[in-house]
Amino acid sequence: MVGRIVECSRSLTGNLRVTFEVDSLDELRGMEDKEITLEAKISRNKRSLNANAYFHVLVGKIAEKLTISKAKAKNILLGKYGQREMVDDGPLIISILENVDMYEREDIHCIPVGHGVVNGRDFTHWAIVRPSHEYDTKEMAALIDGTIEDAKELGIETITPAELERMKAAWQRN
Repeated sequence: MVGRIVECSRSLTGNLRVTFEVDSLDELRGMEDKEITLEAKISRNKRSLNANAYFHVLVGKIAEKLTISKAKAKNILLGKYGQREMVDDGPLIISILENVDMYEREDIHCIPVGHGVVNGRDFTHWAIVRPSHEYDTKEMAALIDGTIEDAKELGIETITPAELERMKAAWQRN
């Protein structure tokens, strides 16, 4: 359900009273006089699937040019231009034994951020990166822009600036 806060005030008991305006009453039917759980968050524009598809096309071309796996190319690009998974006090970090190459993982995306030793065993600390299918238009634009620049530096043909602007305009409409 999508809505807007239209008014905030304090009741006589001191509780905050927030009035929302929503686009449909159907989802609220039957909730009258019942205790409910609310979650309010800022609605973000979703980017088109074309943006994610184009990112994956470039991942494949970059992987081929560098003779590395697509998984590794994707993890490197997401690490450079993507969005870190955040917890209350900062980025989500995991520590993995040094001999495990997390760049080759497709089920989790991460970027190395440090090293450590525990009980004589070497570990790499990895920051978890959100998968690109979760990005809003602004986040996806940053990922695409950076990936295009990397592709150009490798001599890979990319879409023209005009085509890129048309794609970004379509993200905004969606």
